[in-house]
Amino acid sequence: MKLGEKQVLTVVKKVDFGVYLGSEEEHVLLPKKQVPKDVEPGDPVEVFLYKDSEDRLIATTHEPKLTLGKLAVLEVADVGRMGAFLSWGLEKDLFLPFKEQTVKVKKGDKCLVSLYIDKSSRLCATMKVYHLLRTDSPYKKDDKVSGIIYDVSEEFGVFVAVDNQYSALIPKKEVFGSLPVGKTVEARVTAVKEDGKLDLSLRDKIPEQMDKDVQTILKVIQSYDGELPFTDKAAPEIIRQELGMSKAAFKRGVGRLLKAGKVEILEKSIIIR
Repeated sequence: MKLGEKQVLTVVKKVDFGVYLGSEEEHVLLPKKQVPKDVEPGDPVEVFLYKDSEDRLIATTHEPKLTLGKLAVLEVADVGRMGAFLSWGLEKDLFLPFKEQTVKVKKGDKCLVSLYIDKSSRLCATMKVYHLLRTDSPYKKDDKVSGIIYDVSEEFGVFVAVDNQYSALIPKKEVFGSLPVGKTVEARVTAVKEDGKLDLSLRDKIPEQMDKDVQTILKVIQSYDGELPFTDKAAPEIIRQELGMSKAAFKRGVGRLLKAGKVEILEKSIIIR
């Protein structure tokens, strides 16, 4: 009998509080309220095995949202002294230890996790899923994809699980604005690496993106009462913080606005004409 997996077991005995599944030497209880109608000894029943609140092995016919070797996005139901508890479709919430969190989670957060068996033979969740993500995605350059952020690195960028299963990265140079763990993003594939991993960008290709950038620049200038207190010569960090775009994208957008006669560049500011 395999903990954390769906499997078909045989009914070996019926009792007042349920049925025992497995064999005479090794068996597990399926509680009465989950026993299929008219089941008899010798009948096969598909179940999932986990441990109850008293660490007893128990069977369920309920469908868990996560099994061993798989990945799933689960919601944080509660947070305790030792870690968080995730809703996964069973009566007992799934434990996510603090040491298995890539960031500290709070109630209501959603996170991509896998299932493992700890040293005490209990089922637990982990957010450290990088090694489980697949590198055989069907996507190619410029395809639009959707995925969940599962980790963030100051050195490399933002790690994304496309379709909750394929390994991808938003490189540091492409990271703009708030991109926390648990957020679902829509992105464009900028490269498929030799190892099959994907590089992503949240921005469109330059021609399409420039139209959006121009509108963003105008809105920000308007928020400063028509005069932006810096020019396209400002530090990249200031531009990134104020407009959520790179210095190169800002300069392209300002250039288009200047050519259209919509703005004027002064010595230390940009104004709307």
